[in-house]
Amino acid sequence: MARPKDFRELIVWQKAMSLAREVFEQCHKFPKAEAYDLMSQMRRAAVSVPSNIAEGHGRLTDAQFRHFLGNARGSLCEVQTQIELAVELGFLAPESRSRLIEIAAEVARLLNGLIAALGSSRDAGGGTSSANSASIASSAQRGR
Repeated sequence: MARPKDFRELIVWQKAMSLAREVFEQCHKFPKAEAYDLMSQMRRAAVSVPSNIAEGHGRLTDAQFRHFLGNARGSLCEVQTQIELAVELGFLAPESRSRLIEIAAEVARLLNGLIAALGSSRDAGGGTSSANSASIASSAQRGR
């Protein structure tokens, strides 16, 4: 089995989409004055996570895919920081924080596993062989 043909099959993308949906739902509870400040930034960062996963999947090489997964990881850290700030400012309940951080931690684990799998199976040309691609796709789906 090679890399899934559709990024929607990647568990990490599915979980990142869940995080983005949950962030949007929680942002509806923010004060209206925050619509163009923290709320907007949180939404953009949350959307960036699955978007970078999808964009990387669409690239031609595993090295390019890995680069975009790194971007997704950076955006995920940004969302986690913004969640903490929202709690400190009283915009987000601690229970909501716990749920969002739990989803974010799962996305981080899956991203890290996929990044590691892509990085450890490079051939001399900077890409991966079809046999290695099968291993990567399988490992990524298991979150390793």
